[in-house]
Amino acid sequence: MNISRDTVRRDFIKLVEEGTAIRTHGGIALPHFKEAIKAYKERLNTASKQKFMVGRAASKYIAHGDLCFIDVSTTNKFLCEQIKKNITVYTHSLDNAVVLSTQKEIEVHLLGGKFNHENRFFYDLALASQLNDVYFDKAFFGAAAILEDGIYFANQEDAYMKQMVAKRAKQVYLLTDSHKFNLISSYKGLSFQDIHILITNEEPPDKYRRILKEYRIKIEIALEEGDELS
Repeated sequence: MNISRDTVRRDFIKLVEEGTAIRTHGGIALPHFKEAIKAYKERLNTASKQKFMVGRAASKYIAHGDLCFIDVSTTNKFLCEQIKKNITVYTHSLDNAVVLSTQKEIEVHLLGGKFNHENRFFYDLALASQLNDVYFDKAFFGAAAILEDGIYFANQEDAYMKQMVAKRAKQVYLLTDSHKFNLISSYKGLSFQDIHILITNEEPPDKYRRILKEYRIKIEIALEEGDELS
């Protein structure tokens, strides 16, 4: 479960040399997953400016020495690209691990298991249960959809992982671009009572602002860099 940056890099190089994986911009991929990769890249490019802003705003909450969990989401990939602190990160996201492995000041723990091709994360119940022995300073989650009764995700295993981690974190951050409100996805992973801070790019709809206020969730609106200085 504890994988160093150099080990991750050596394993990636070995996979490419053996023909098991192919190089992509910013990482590697398995050759027969091209359609899934395309779908991931499409998600990455959707509202990419807003996701970058949200990721940058979230990075400012991270302090040197933090023990963090960063889940699988395209918004959290933007967060990983902007972390410049000496911290420890647990993740089950292949793409997060690739990004973080290039930053020598960050200790990366990549959770293993079966690889979910479409959403690009690893999952194994036995390995995931080891998180019960870890207590995080901060956990950063994305969202597939936000409804009045909670936060939803596309995959059941991913939703379970978030439920587990949320119980083991001092502070839980929800990172999402504004179009996720009122969308529908399959599996509820978090309740509003699990969230401490919401970081998004626009004010949520009124009914969600009322819910967030009820649960005393801080709302941060991520701004463009020039707007932050004005």
